[in-house]
Amino acid sequence: MFISADISYYPLGREHIPPILDFIHRLNHHPDIEVKTNGLSTQVYGDYETVMDAIREEVRKSFELPLSVFVIKIVNSDQRNY
Repeated sequence: MFISADISYYPLGREHIPPILDFIHRLNHHPDIEVKTNGLSTQVYGDYETVMDAIREEVRKSFELPLSVFVIKIVNSDQRNY
């Protein structure tokens, strides 16, 4: 099943940009998903299992920082052209 996920990451600290860029960089190293970014969020597209495994892995790494907040929306369709 193909899914589209929209992720907003809010590391609560003085230096919030480096953790966001690191999160996006790590997502981009998963070869079987498509990652797009804009000024507000990161979109991830691909097979359900593959996308969810990548998100789970990278959110867990980001949670090693104190006070990290994620808002994730997932839809079971291809939203790349919307």
